Amino acid sequence: MPNHLTRNIIAGSISLLLFACANTTESQAPVATDSTIASPVPAAVVRTEAVNPGATGEITLNRIMSDPDWLGREPTAPAWSLDGDIVYARKREGSEVNDYYLIKADKTGNGSKIELSAQHAYRYDEKAASNDGKYTAWRFEDSVFVKLADGAVVQLTRGGQSLRNLTFMTDNRLMATTGDSVVAFDLTTGQQAMLMSWKFEDAPVANKPPKDYIAAEQQTLIQYIQVQRKNRDDAFAHDAAMRAASPAVAPAPFYFPSGDRLVAATLSPDGKHAIVVTTKQGSYRDKTDIMPHYIQEDGRIAAIDVRQRVADAQPVEETVWLLDIQAHTQHKLSYMNLPGYNDDVLASVKAENAAARGETYTVNRLPRAIGLLDSWYWREPSIRWHQDGTAVALMLEAWDNKDRWIVTVDFASKQFNTEHRLHDDAWVNYRFNQFGWLHNTHTLFYQSEHTGYSHLYVQKPGEKPRALTSGEYIVDEVTLSSNDQYMYFQANKKHPGIYEIYRVNVATGEHEALTDLNGVTEYVLSPGEDALLLTHSKVTQPPELFIQRLGNGSEPVQLTHTVSEAFKALPWTAPQVVAIPSSHTSKPIYARVYLPEGYQQGDAKRAVVFNHGAGYLQNAHLGWSGYFREFMFHSMLVQKGYVVLDMDYRASAGYGRDWRTAIYRQMGTPEVEDLRDGVNWLVNNANVDRNRIGTYGGSYGGFLTFMSMFTAPDLFQAGAALRPVSDWAHYNTAYTSNILNTPDVDPIAYRKSSPIYFAEGLEKTLLINAPMVDNNVFFVDVVRLVQRMIELEKTDFETAIYPVEPHGFIQPSSWLDEYRRIFKLFEENL
Repeated sequence: MPNHLTRNIIAGSISLLLFACANTTESQAPVATDSTIASPVPAAVVRTEAVNPGATGEITLNRIMSDPDWLGREPTAPAWSLDGDIVYARKREGSEVNDYYLIKADKTGNGSKIELSAQHAYRYDEKAASNDGKYTAWRFEDSVFVKLADGAVVQLTRGGQSLRNLTFMTDNRLMATTGDSVVAFDLTTGQQAMLMSWKFEDAPVANKPPKDYIAAEQQTLIQYIQVQRKNRDDAFAHDAAMRAASPAVAPAPFYFPSGDRLVAATLSPDGKHAIVVTTKQGSYRDKTDIMPHYIQEDGRIAAIDVRQRVADAQPVEETVWLLDIQAHTQHKLSYMNLPGYNDDVLASVKAENAAARGETYTVNRLPRAIGLLDSWYWREPSIRWHQDGTAVALMLEAWDNKDRWIVTVDFASKQFNTEHRLHDDAWVNYRFNQFGWLHNTHTLFYQSEHTGYSHLYVQKPGEKPRALTSGEYIVDEVTLSSNDQYMYFQANKKHPGIYEIYRVNVATGEHEALTDLNGVTEYVLSPGEDALLLTHSKVTQPPELFIQRLGNGSEPVQLTHTVSEAFKALPWTAPQVVAIPSSHTSKPIYARVYLPEGYQQGDAKRAVVFNHGAGYLQNAHLGWSGYFREFMFHSMLVQKGYVVLDMDYRASAGYGRDWRTAIYRQMGTPEVEDLRDGVNWLVNNANVDRNRIGTYGGSYGGFLTFMSMFTAPDLFQAGAALRPVSDWAHYNTAYTSNILNTPDVDPIAYRKSSPIYFAEGLEKTLLINAPMVDNNVFFVDVVRLVQRMIELEKTDFETAIYPVEPHGFIQPSSWLDEYRRIFKLFEENL
């Protein structure tokens, strides 16, 4: 599901044949022209190439569903050390613990394991460098270290209250957040100073005003009372003056409404202003329900708190405060001048739902709830200070998910200036929202999807943006060079399923391809900006690390070799990537197809259609898939004579805004239409028997299995729904409200999109596999659906439960049991 949508899932790579069916036009199926990729040819004459020519052996469920350590334990979390060497993590065999390895910059190979006592010298959780390059500071675990101008390393802290958000100020002091305050360290003297702090309570006063008539008279008549009040006034004023004047006293805290909580607090690098964002108490995991966990060490049942359902969600407003540190004043910034602030963007949706109830809806111009862009994907506050401290930008979003604003703050007038508004009648994408300032000028850069694809822009405040990229491809993972000359990025320019690394000259807009590996490649720019640390994989080869030197026509060099000989020895099937013509759009549906030897000869074949999870995820790409067990299972099915299809149905990532938003208010409708096109393609191009096709998938793929089995019972003879959503009103807010709004506003969308409303359509055999401690898709989704099918007197279904498993299974025995049942389902029904 969506909270598994990380860049690591998109990242994998494949080097394999690409082909389109004979009647696909060039505009429908753009194919890379790299020499390692075959030209498009009719599907009838394309054969799958063996991964390892000559490899033999039987692919078994016991092997592929066992602990995945046997594949070789791929490198993860690649990074550059402070000295320009390479550090990466690798799972320890037979353990959940990661070990870390060091590869010297001039070496290749898997490197040497870094001892625990030395890891702080090579790894960091966050890092900051001073603008003049004299100092580098980093946090590792609960300590902060500093590399001084002479190269010496000093441990600044060890334990105690942790430091976060390391930043160098314009005067070269190191600034950090600790608890409810921001502190600065003078690295030449060792002095620590509190710069600002905050509290959520009423600000103290010397004397409270009289609460009633009697109190007022008492204070007027009694001289003793007057003296006491004057003494408190004097002491309070003296304390304030001391805080303002004396370096020996910390500045007074800033006070915010009692009952609120902090969202973010950042101080400008020059120490003159701060942005603080607050909201009302409450959280994503408000206790609206619990999840029982039956298998406990003490033999009792544990009640686990779980996240809020979208049906229980209420609008969340955040307040942005501008603080003047020297004057010690705070000002609430108003959203009123944001374009579209009080637009009734859901008026047509509300009117449709009102009409369904026999009512008439009147447009409502009440202000919308607004706050910082939700950082659940980026995990960092959407506030960016220019390094000189004189400018700040924020990325704001409306709670209804229809608008995103990039704003700057006018410190003099204390108001927002809107630099860019991105509006989407469906929803604004949460993924493509990197933004910031160029280092040397007051120029913003940002991603925007307003042309239909994620692209990169630069813009001086108050001026029009200038596009640095354009076209029908996705730009992501942006890195700005230290001198503002280049922006590095990942993009699928050559083909939707091929991700390479590029850079663009910020001044000229000239593009340069830095890699040509024909897979899915990720990168980390070296500290000296003279090399790229690449993570590259292929469809049948798990990720490995490469180094690509910049300039002089250097070729990438493979560093690690972690794939096991046991994995290499098996005859995996390399899927072909096809562009299937769509009956409903002008774009093709890209898909992986796994074909057995001689698939065109003899009787029509059995087939299985796999539905990937997460909805917004790409799986028909040219890299190693996050669904590696499914890849191996599909190879096993091919050995048994099956054809397997894995489609990037509408809603999938990698194909632009329109493909993503096709499911707005109708989840399960466009995707099933695409599955029908896929089934027709299999029958017409891969010698598949229309009456011997099954389907399966987990999470969103389980939901889609339900929708196809319930609403299009002619498509598949059997289906397996794993950890499936049956009613979107029970899923989370962050994901679901994007696509279906909220149930109180748009019940039509929920009824149209939730399988539980279509259960009467089940006609073929259905397997439901449900983990019981799933805090993503609750077990109750299956419980409610099963009860409904019992009441509908359905008989062709069975349910398997997994008492100790979360959303992503952990125990190999559970994986084996699940896929034995899936395989048995297909063997018996296809």
